[in-house]
Amino acid sequence: MGKDRHFLDQLLSRMTLEEKVGQLSLYSADVKLAGAETVNPALTFKAPESRFDDIRAGRVTGVFNGYGEDYVRSLQKIAVEQSRLGIPLIFGADVIHGFRTAFPVPLAEAASFEPELAERVAETAAAEAAAEGLHWTFAPGADLCRDARWGRVVESYGEDVLVASRFAAARVRGFQGGDLSDPRRLMATVKHFAAYGAAEAGLDYNTAEISRTTLIDHYLPPYRAAVDAGAGAVMTAFNDVDGVPASANRELLTGLLRDRWGFEGFVVSDYNSDFETVAHGLADSPREAARLCFLAGLDMCMQSGLYADHLPGLVASGEVEEGAVDRAVLRVLRAKQALGLFENPYRGLGRAFDPAPARALAREAARRCQVLLKNADGVLPLKAGMRVALIGPFAREHQHLNGAWAIFAANGLSVNLEEGFLAALGPDALVVEPGCGIAEPIAGGLDDAAAAARSADVVLLALGEGQHMSGESRSRSDIGLPPAQLDLARAVKQAGKPVVTLLRTGRPLAIPELAELSDALLVTWFLGAETGAAVADVVLGRAAPSGRLPMSFPRRVGQAPIYYARKPTGRPPQHPPGPFTARYIDVEPTPLYPFGYGLGYGRVEYGPTQVSVAELGWSETLSVSCELVETAGAAIEEVVQLYIRDVAASRIRPVRELKDFRKVAIAGGARVVVAFELQTADLRFAGEDGALIVEPGAFDVWVAPHAQAGVPARFVLLDRHGAEPPGVG
Repeated sequence: MGKDRHFLDQLLSRMTLEEKVGQLSLYSADVKLAGAETVNPALTFKAPESRFDDIRAGRVTGVFNGYGEDYVRSLQKIAVEQSRLGIPLIFGADVIHGFRTAFPVPLAEAASFEPELAERVAETAAAEAAAEGLHWTFAPGADLCRDARWGRVVESYGEDVLVASRFAAARVRGFQGGDLSDPRRLMATVKHFAAYGAAEAGLDYNTAEISRTTLIDHYLPPYRAAVDAGAGAVMTAFNDVDGVPASANRELLTGLLRDRWGFEGFVVSDYNSDFETVAHGLADSPREAARLCFLAGLDMCMQSGLYADHLPGLVASGEVEEGAVDRAVLRVLRAKQALGLFENPYRGLGRAFDPAPARALAREAARRCQVLLKNADGVLPLKAGMRVALIGPFAREHQHLNGAWAIFAANGLSVNLEEGFLAALGPDALVVEPGCGIAEPIAGGLDDAAAAARSADVVLLALGEGQHMSGESRSRSDIGLPPAQLDLARAVKQAGKPVVTLLRTGRPLAIPELAELSDALLVTWFLGAETGAAVADVVLGRAAPSGRLPMSFPRRVGQAPIYYARKPTGRPPQHPPGPFTARYIDVEPTPLYPFGYGLGYGRVEYGPTQVSVAELGWSETLSVSCELVETAGAAIEEVVQLYIRDVAASRIRPVRELKDFRKVAIAGGARVVVAFELQTADLRFAGEDGALIVEPGAFDVWVAPHAQAGVPARFVLLDRHGAEPPGVG
């Protein structure tokens, strides 16, 4: 019956208004998850017996963050066998970067610059979660973020529009596959719509004060890419956009998402975000909040119970048409039908999942996400036979391996650094000392660390953020290292041995002194289940680093937000900085490490950027190429990046915009030519009325290793009739 096109209409015709509203009401599972308080605030939940009664009465569409054979089967049995209409529940969860198997956090995943890797990871995470009865994930996050103070940077794909768009789309494809009814798949939810990552001052939940054209050009495309990839649901953001909270923003949810983008799935609030429109000051009561959110296009409440409490009364008063409720209910029922729940409400349960391939993929992904920022005198990879001192608060701990939003994975089951290096080197080649805590000194810790350093040939210094320092509600006004860790780095450096810093983090950090104290600096993020093994693989040369920065690292927090695609000013920065230019008087205006930057164990030199034609016709394709030469005699995987700049336009354009990227394997000493194609559509931007336009004129174009490198070539886009526009030289 689930495949009958008329089945849902017939089902809807039999539903009472209370049952319809039930399909728009999602609640948290009545189970306590370890660490759940770190990702959602505590709210008053109904007692389990009452929840069962609600399911039996058809007042619940589904639950989130409850899973497992016993839990899912027991609740689903009530829904399909004891409720009047037998409508199955949908079970959702925060499967953000893995389920039981923790994969690298999304920001780390973006550092791979391999969307196809993200797709494989999402497919595996979906299969593992679906085997425990889940149908729906609240991912991917498509929030563009350019301010490292924001805690949810860790869930983002960084500062660039193209990178975020490709990864968001890849994750949708990985989660959903080609058939949502496949019991190994999950329905994806693109979030947080819209511009959540633009929170002012990097403060979580804060207002997003951005211009319309910046919203269109930069913040909306990643969501659009996920929608175009087929995401079944969209989740609203906590912030307001142009003074209207996202959960009640009709221009976003209906005018843009449905009318212009053609989205046919359902829209769900984030946790209590619909109710929070009262605190925002938009609605003067919960009832008014329900009315505003529903009329804006919000289909489903998460946790608040706002629609259950107020939507029937709003229909009775005529303030909301029951036909609009019907349309929202149909969107939810269509999702359940697409998932195959009417035919198989227990889909996925009892299906075996082999964790071994998932762990192997976690190790592969963790290898490919690490970013080498410094490698003085080729200290990495370590030479065979060296005695290693592994020092730092993250040397042997098990509490901070997986990162934020890994609420179903146990840190204790992940491989820590000590375990990874012990397995690779053996106990005789390794000495381990904590030196200090994450934020506090340890009595005698510096002396013990210095002694360990002196006894070794090389120091691996494991520093950075704890798991509690990144994630939701984890904004930081100071994104440097805690003083205790800097003191440890200074003490270890005095031992006179090469220092390799392993930087664990969920965001870019301001670490100029640490960079100076380090002979090599490897960003290891939060890598998940195979952290220690994967880091050892790279440090010892069993795998080469191939990641690149998806966000710029500032020199100081005062530079935040700092990102490469900034607009030019009338008084641009100069080198060295001069007065009356865009500068700080106390720090270089440039990042410490720019977007796209990263090293390998080989070395690549870029030739000049070449364009196939100097003048590009309106409907023609431009080829942009560059010869790359590996000069160190070592194989490398290079992330080759294509940037453009619109030299003069009706609205000023960024100093650079990434238009393509490709990870290219280059053998030691080899030469390769990498070519990209550009078309007129790649040159679009938002005009004065918000519509996307292309203007003829001059463009600079670079093929470069990062956003601050290279010498551009130039081409001219001719107008539609083939004539060069006036004033272009």
